[in-house]
Amino acid sequence: MKPVTIYSTRVCGYCIRAKALLQSKHVAYTEYLVDLDPVRREEMLHKSQRRTVPQIFIGEQHVGGYHELYELDSTGGLDKLLAD
Repeated sequence: MKPVTIYSTRVCGYCIRAKALLQSKHVAYTEYLVDLDPVRREEMLHKSQRRTVPQIFIGEQHVGGYHELYELDSTGGLDKLLAD
């Protein structure tokens, strides 16, 4: 399974939903709290070109935020992407 990385904050509802979706599928992930770590915030901005959280990566592929993750899961693409 590819590594999953989530850039999030402590108070973001969409971050909580994204993590819950991954946990429901028993997917381990690495979380970086960008509200506590300005270096990780800059890293997120550089990698995703987006300022909002969550920003989710599977392997090196940028998935986007919660809505994109949910859509990917709804269409069966998440399992495939994780396994590739």
